[in-house]
Amino acid sequence: MATDYLWFEGIPLPTSGFNIEDMKRNRDEFVVRDEDVIMVTYPKSGSHWLAEIVSLIYSKGDISWVQSVALWYRTPWIESIHGAESIPKEQGPRMYSSHLPIQLFPKSLFVSKAKVIYLIRNPRDIITSGYHFFKALKTVKNPESFEQYLEWFLQGNVIFGSWFDHIQGWLSMKGKENFLIISYEELQQDTRATVERISQFLGKELSPEEFNSILKNVSFEVMKENKMSNFSLVPEMFMDHTKGKLMRKGISGDWKNHFTVAQSEAFDQIYKEKMGSLPRGLFPWE
Repeated sequence: MATDYLWFEGIPLPTSGFNIEDMKRNRDEFVVRDEDVIMVTYPKSGSHWLAEIVSLIYSKGDISWVQSVALWYRTPWIESIHGAESIPKEQGPRMYSSHLPIQLFPKSLFVSKAKVIYLIRNPRDIITSGYHFFKALKTVKNPESFEQYLEWFLQGNVIFGSWFDHIQGWLSMKGKENFLIISYEELQQDTRATVERISQFLGKELSPEEFNSILKNVSFEVMKENKMSNFSLVPEMFMDHTKGKLMRKGISGDWKNHFTVAQSEAFDQIYKEKMGSLPRGLFPWE
C-alpha cells in the first residue's frame, strides 16, 4: 500500500499512473480543441456516472460501446500517463475526463470553445464514498478510520487536494456558455431532466427511443453489472477488490450514517469558513 503521494505543484496524486513531466507538458503545451468535451470532477463526485451518460449520448443510446470498451479508454483522464499519450492522437471530437484543479489544467482550455461539464456533489457524501473506496486503492494512502480520512480531507491531504479549492477554482468559469454545472443530487432526483440538459448543452438531438435507452443504461443497477464501467477490471496491483468497490451504494445522504454529531458540527463550521465568499443556496445540499 502507498504511504504517501506523488506531488505536483502542491497537489497530491496517486503514486502510480501519473508522471510529473507529462503533467507539466499537458498544462503548458496540450492543445484543447474547440470540439472537445471535457468532464471535470473532484474524485468521488460521480465521475463515472457522468462519463457513462456522455458516452451513451454520443452513441445515441447504443449500448455496444459502453459494454465493450472500458470507461477509462472511452473517456481517459488527461492527467494520467495513458491520457497524456492517447488523447493527442485521437481524431475528430474528443471526450476526456479530469480531476485536476483549475490551475493545473491545460492553459489552452481558457482560449478555446471546448465544452466543459463540471459535476459537483455534497462534500459530506464525497468524504463517505472516498473513505470506503480509498481503503481498497493501492496507489494512495489508506485511511485507518473514518475519523482519520475526514481529517485528511479537511486538510486537503487527499488525492487532487482540497475540495474547497477545487470547487471554488472551477466555479470561476460559471456563467460561460461553454461551461455547464450539474450536481450529483439533481442527477439522482430527476435523471431524465438532467440528462436532457446535458444532451442540449452538447447539441445532441435524441429520439425518444434513444433517450429511453440512455436512461435505462445509466441506472446504478445496470452500471454496477457492466464490467466495462464498474472498475472490476482494474488489476489487483492497483486495487484490492476485497476491500472496496467503485460502485457501493450510489445514493445521496449516506454521510448521515457515518458522521457523528460532533464531526458534522465541526465540518459545518469549516465549510462556512472556507465557502463564505460564495452566496448561500448555490448548492443543492445547502
